[in-house]
Amino acid sequence: MSHQATTTPDIRSVIDRARTDTETTLSQAEWDDLVTEIDRNLYDDASTDEVYQAVIQALTARIERDPTLKRVAAAVFRQRYYRELLGEDLTGFELDRAYRETFVTNLRCAVDLDLLDERLVDRFDLEDLADYLDPDRDEAFEYMAMETLYQRYFLKTEQNGEHLELPQAFWMRVAMGLAIEEDDPQSRAKEFYDVLSKLEFTPSTPTLFHSGSTHPQLSSCYLTTVQDDLEDIFDAYKHHAQLSKWSGGLGNDWTDLRSAGALIESTGVESTGVVPFLRISNDVTSAINRSGKRRGAACAYLECWHMDFPDFIDLKRNTGDERRRTPDMNTAAWIPDLFMKRVKDGGEWTLFSPDEVPDLHGLTGADFEERYQEYETRAQQGELRQYKRVDAEELWRTMLTRLFETGHPWLTFKDPCNIRSPQDHVGTVHSSNLCTEITLNTSADEHAVCNLGSVNFATHVSDGELDREYLADTIETAMRMLDNVVDLCFYPTDEAERSNMQHRPIGLGTMGFHDALMQLEVPMDSDAAVEKANRWQEFVSYQAILNSSKLAAERGTYSSYEGSKWDRGLLPQDTVEHLEEQRGHEIPTDREETLDWYVVREHIDNHGMRNSNTMAIAPTATISTINGTTPSIEPLYSNLYVKSNMSGDFTIINDHLVDDLQQADLWDEELVDRIKYHDGSIQEIDAIPDDLKRLYRGAFEIDPRHQLRLTAHRQTWIDQSVSHNVFFPSTDGSLLTDVYETAWELGLKTTYYLRTLGASQIEKSTLDMSEYGKTQHRADDSTETVESDGGRPVDEDDLCTVEDPTCDACQ
Repeated sequence: MSHQATTTPDIRSVIDRARTDTETTLSQAEWDDLVTEIDRNLYDDASTDEVYQAVIQALTARIERDPTLKRVAAAVFRQRYYRELLGEDLTGFELDRAYRETFVTNLRCAVDLDLLDERLVDRFDLEDLADYLDPDRDEAFEYMAMETLYQRYFLKTEQNGEHLELPQAFWMRVAMGLAIEEDDPQSRAKEFYDVLSKLEFTPSTPTLFHSGSTHPQLSSCYLTTVQDDLEDIFDAYKHHAQLSKWSGGLGNDWTDLRSAGALIESTGVESTGVVPFLRISNDVTSAINRSGKRRGAACAYLECWHMDFPDFIDLKRNTGDERRRTPDMNTAAWIPDLFMKRVKDGGEWTLFSPDEVPDLHGLTGADFEERYQEYETRAQQGELRQYKRVDAEELWRTMLTRLFETGHPWLTFKDPCNIRSPQDHVGTVHSSNLCTEITLNTSADEHAVCNLGSVNFATHVSDGELDREYLADTIETAMRMLDNVVDLCFYPTDEAERSNMQHRPIGLGTMGFHDALMQLEVPMDSDAAVEKANRWQEFVSYQAILNSSKLAAERGTYSSYEGSKWDRGLLPQDTVEHLEEQRGHEIPTDREETLDWYVVREHIDNHGMRNSNTMAIAPTATISTINGTTPSIEPLYSNLYVKSNMSGDFTIINDHLVDDLQQADLWDEELVDRIKYHDGSIQEIDAIPDDLKRLYRGAFEIDPRHQLRLTAHRQTWIDQSVSHNVFFPSTDGSLLTDVYETAWELGLKTTYYLRTLGASQIEKSTLDMSEYGKTQHRADDSTETVESDGGRPVDEDDLCTVEDPTCDACQ
C-alpha cells in the first residue's frame, strides 16, 4: 500500500542523490544556483510533494539545454515514488530490501482486494520472484516514461487510488499474468520478466493494464461486421459498448447496410441510410470510458461503391448538419482495386445500394471485378432500383480533399488485404481496425480479435549492427507471450471468444526503427534505410513464423489451419506475386529471400501453425514512450519539440543529435536557440555538418513517398498490415494524389493518418525537396511544434489522437 513519509526532503539532498551516476554539463556553481532558485520559489512549510514537484519542474525546464537532465528528473521522480509506496526515504540495502518486500506484500493485498487473480499467489513462489527483481532496471526509464507509468499503468486501489506497484513489480505482475497457465509458471514468469524489464519487447496497453487481473482483457483490437437488420444493428451497439468497456479499440464494417432511399419491404418506407446509424455509433463511442482510463475509440469502414459513400466521407467535416457528423469517431474508406484502376483510366464509377448487390461486399480481386461489371450492366438495363454513376477521378479527389481537410477518411485497400490474407479460405476481410494494422476476417457470428506487442529494435543494436541472435531470442519469448494472451483473455462477447479461439491471431510488431537507424548512422531517407527495413523485417518474419510453428508442434495448430495459405505452402512473401497477377502489373519491391526459408517451410509442413496471423505493426505511441524510443516504424517527429499527452507536457529532444554535436564541440546555448527557432529542424543551420543534417531529418523532412517505400518493402514479409502515418509537408493536391496513388501501386494494404502542416504556417523555411519547398513553422516562442489537421492548429498527439486518448488500444 502507499504511505506518506512524515519528514520533508531537503532540496540539495534530493538533487545530489539524483545526480549520482549521471554526467551532465552543469557545473557545481550551476547546480548551486538551481538549488537556490528552487528554494526561492517554494514557500515555507511546503509539502513533500511540492518539494519534489518543484525540483522536477526546474530540471525538466532545462532539458532542452542538457538532455541528460531528463534522467536526473526521472531519478527524482523515483525518489518521490519510492517514498510514497515505502513510507520512508530509503537508500542502499534498506531500499533494496523494502523494494522486494513491498512487491510481495502489495501483490497479496491486490489479490485480497479482488484486483488480481488469486492464482498469482497460489501458483508462484513470491519470495523467489521478489529475489529475482532487478531494481536497477528502473534507471532505464526516462522522466516521461515514469510519469506515464505512474499516471496510467501502475496498479492502484479502486477506492482511494493508492498505488501498489513499483516499476519492477509492475513488469513482474505482467509477466506472472502471462505465465499463469504455463506448465512451469515460475520459470516462464522470470523469462517474460526479463524481456519486459530490459525493454526488449512490450505488449500493448490493454495487456499491461490487465495482465494478472481478475478481468484480464488483454486484447488490443476488435473488428466487427454490422448486418443489414435493425435488430443486428442495435446488437452491434451493445457489442460496441461491451468491447469498448474493456479497452478494446474497434474497427466496424458498415458496408452491408442499405443506402438512403432503399426500400424496406416490411414497412414499405425508404431507408434513411447508413449515416444516422453511424451518428448513434459515434455517441456510443464517446459515452464509453474504457476501463476507467480512456475514452472509447472506434473507426467506421465503408466500401467506396456504397451509395452513401459521398455522405460518409463528409462525416468528419465541421460544417453542415451536426446530426450527420461523427466528431468522436474515425472513418476509413475500404477501396477495391477496380476503383483505383478506374481512377487511373479516367473512367466512371458506379455507386450501389448493398441490398441490391448483396454479394459484392464478400468478393475480392477478379471475382469482385467480374460481378461489379455485371451489376453495372444490370443497372444500365434498368434492372436495379438505385444506382448512381460518378467520375472515379472526381470521387478520388474528393476523398483526398476531405482527408487533407479533416484527417479522414483513412485510405485502406480491400484487395491487398484479402488476396494476401492467410485466411482466405474461411471468409473475407471486410475492414481493418482502429489503427489500420489488423486485417482479419469478420462475419455475423465472429468478432475478429488481435493481440499485439512490439519488439524494440533500438535495444537490440550492438557493435554497430542489429544483434540478430539476441533479437531471435526476444521474438521466441514474445511469440509465446502473445499466444498465451489468446487463452488468458477475458472476452467481452461470445463472438469475440469464438473467433479468437478458432483462429488465434496475434500481431508481433516493431518499434524503435528510426532510433536504431540513428545508432547505426543510417539516414532514414536513404536506400540503405530501405534495405534495413526490408532485411530486418524479413528476419522478424522468419523468427515469428518459425516460432508460431514451433508452438504448434508443442500445443497444436489453430482450428481453422486446414486450407489456409500456411497449409497450402504460401508464406507472406509468396502472396505479393498473387497480388501482381490480380492487378496485372508489377509491385515494385524486392522480395529476394536472404535467409534459409526452406527451414520454416519444412517446419510448417510438418507441424502447421499455432496462429492464423503472426505480425502487425501498430503505432506504439504510448509503449514507445515507456521504452524511450521512436514509435513504431515512424521517423522521429522532430529533433526538439514539446509533446502533450494526458500525463502532461514533455520536452522531447534527440539525444543522438546532441551526442554528435557535443562530440563536434558544437552544442551550446546559441545552437539550442537556433534549433528552437527552426522548430527542431537543423537543415538551415550552417554550423551543423551536412552528414548530420541528413542523418537527423525529422518526419516532415523526408519525402512521404520514400517512407511508403520503406513500408512497402517491410509489408512483403508481414501477414497483416502496417499502421503507416503519412507526413505531408505541402498543400499541393497533385502531390497528395501522387503520394496515395504511390501507396496503392506499392501494394500497401492500409494507410493511417495524414499528418499535414497548416497552410498559413508553412512558408518560413525550405525542405531539401524542390517539389515541396515547404517545411515546419514556429509555434510562438516555444519549442512546441504544431501541425494542422484540416487547418486547425493542434499539438502532435492531438492530431493522431494516439494519446488523446482515443487510440491507445494499439499502443
